[in-house]
Amino acid sequence: MTSLSHDRLCAEITTQSELLRACVQGSDLTAPVPSCPGWNLGQLLTHLGEAHRWADEIVRTKAVQPPSDRALRDLSPVSGAGPEETGAWLADGAERLAATLREAGPDAKLWSPVSGADGRTGFYARRMAHETVIHRADATLAVGAEFTAGEEVAVDAFDEWLELGSLPQLFDIHPEQRELLGPGRTLHFHATDTGPQARAEWLVDLTGETVVWRRAHEKAAVAVRGPLTELLLVLYRRRSPHSEGIEVLGDGQLLDFWQERVGFG
Repeated sequence: MTSLSHDRLCAEITTQSELLRACVQGSDLTAPVPSCPGWNLGQLLTHLGEAHRWADEIVRTKAVQPPSDRALRDLSPVSGAGPEETGAWLADGAERLAATLREAGPDAKLWSPVSGADGRTGFYARRMAHETVIHRADATLAVGAEFTAGEEVAVDAFDEWLELGSLPQLFDIHPEQRELLGPGRTLHFHATDTGPQARAEWLVDLTGETVVWRRAHEKAAVAVRGPLTELLLVLYRRRSPHSEGIEVLGDGQLLDFWQERVGFG
């Protein structure tokens, strides 16, 4: 469950899109995005803008089955429009999505990829907010700038990733993930730049029949320590856990194995 209100999540969709738009102004949209191998900036912006429009259609129509997502998955070369035009198009889609989500409220019933026909609009507010945060990180890193995320947003993005990454149905989609489970397999993530009120520590438990996680300060087979934003980038595989500023204590091989296999996309 999210720690952010529905309205806050809607606001973050537009805020993060505007920050991304500002980040790429004057940039070459054919520049590669290292954290998304094979993508360039134009493809990244197009993917995100189409994702916003896809989610908007689902919420606006209260869809009971998914519309085509071909446009957001089309990674063919993007040409023509410059960063100003593409940035304005991205911002427009984000504003429309946020308005549609606010009008619908968090509990309207519709299709979602994790709940089927029993989904709720709140899923899209949270998913699109954090999708936008992480793709802003991709763009920011691609242009050589420093990425930061607000504490509340980063903590909720961390929670959401662990929630989605521990869904039992993922074993049906990716049966190889069952190989993660085993005795003594636990991981601890600890943000070193937040106060105790943030509770920015997480324990991932792979010792049972499913992946389980919780906010906790507990010993684990491997611990990963570092600034919150850097931990978030590590979790999303945008930054290596062996980067400067990140400390890995204990079974580093377990961490590497978990990162190889885990994911909800």
